Amino acid sequence: QLQLVESGGGLVQPGGSLRLSCAASGFTLGNYAIGWFRQAPGKEREGVSCISSSGSTNYADSVKGRFTISRDNAKNTVYLQLSTPKPEDTAAYYCAAVWSPYPTICSMQLPYDYWGQGTQVTVSS
Repeated sequence: QLQLVESGGGLVQPGGSLRLSCAASGFTLGNYAIGWFRQAPGKEREGVSCISSSGSTNYADSVKGRFTISRDNAKNTVYLQLSTPKPEDTAAYYCAAVWSPYPTICSMQLPYDYWGQGTQVTVSS
């Protein structure tokens, strides 16, 4: 059974740091593009970042320079490092996977097939 499980969420102070993990089971994450998305109460889901199978990355303008996406194929896990988070980063964060024949291309507009259950991030002092 193909599954994605997020972890690492919690309460973090503005200006702190937090690392989210997205662990895959049932398939090899290295062959997939992975995206991180978030949804705050009352708002639409938005793309945060993505990483291609070869390691190319993209970021939403709102997080560029503050968040870092990375992958460890040996651990079948993708990470999202949140640095200097802001209260407006508070949301449920989801990771998603899509197989892509283009290893250097990453887009948050890809038709992601597999989704995790999400992990809550709250940025507050």
